[in-house]
Amino acid sequence: MNCSLTEESLGNGLTVLVSPAHRFGTDAFLLAGFAGARHKDRAVDLGTGCGIIPLLLYKKYRPSLIWGVDIQPDAIKQFAGSIALSRLEGVLHPLCSDLKQLKGKLPFDSFDLVTCNPPYEAAGTGFLSAMEAHQIARHEICCTTDDVCAAAFQLLKTGGRLCLCQRPGRMTDVLTAMRTHRLEPKRLRMVMQNPQSKPWLFLAEGKKDAHPGLEVLPPLYMTEPDGSPSRELSQIYGCEAGKDVNP
Repeated sequence: MNCSLTEESLGNGLTVLVSPAHRFGTDAFLLAGFAGARHKDRAVDLGTGCGIIPLLLYKKYRPSLIWGVDIQPDAIKQFAGSIALSRLEGVLHPLCSDLKQLKGKLPFDSFDLVTCNPPYEAAGTGFLSAMEAHQIARHEICCTTDDVCAAAFQLLKTGGRLCLCQRPGRMTDVLTAMRTHRLEPKRLRMVMQNPQSKPWLFLAEGKKDAHPGLEVLPPLYMTEPDGSPSRELSQIYGCEAGKDVNP
């Protein structure tokens, strides 16, 4: 095994391989929990990286089929290694592809759920990491929010859902792109450290060809008044309140 790869247990016999180039953070857990899934669902995670979101969706919801798509070959190899270690061949599927070029690689109009933890920085903004993998993950170099929504529209069946997370400053970009690509915004939730802090993330769901009507959910707080992890965050991580929830 590549010495730069380390194994992290997700519980329930699931293992994710992480590396300096392809790793994960709290936002992946928040997005997987927000998205949810049903056992019969067919799902696709765009920009999957190490494959953490497909693994989390499988752990909690057991959808029937999950694809993880990434443009970076090393990320897909890493995800494939996690699938093998977790013995999930036939349920989780890695695909190395540009999400703008999925025709003929995945069936269109056939998925129930698309998830994406997209680059947070718009093209030409923010500090560029020296590591190319981090540049692609953090900046809109290989895809934009509009590209993500366009791909999701192609993949989803009518009534299917796109769920993604993003920084609050990009909310207008996300909701505009969703509506442009006939993914009507249906759910929105802000994530805050505590009631006194500003939101640092939001979670949004768009539904293909749905009627207008946006539900703004109560905020998700990361900590309790005493500074310990909140009960909801602990539930999302699948551990008891008060225990360490750092991935």
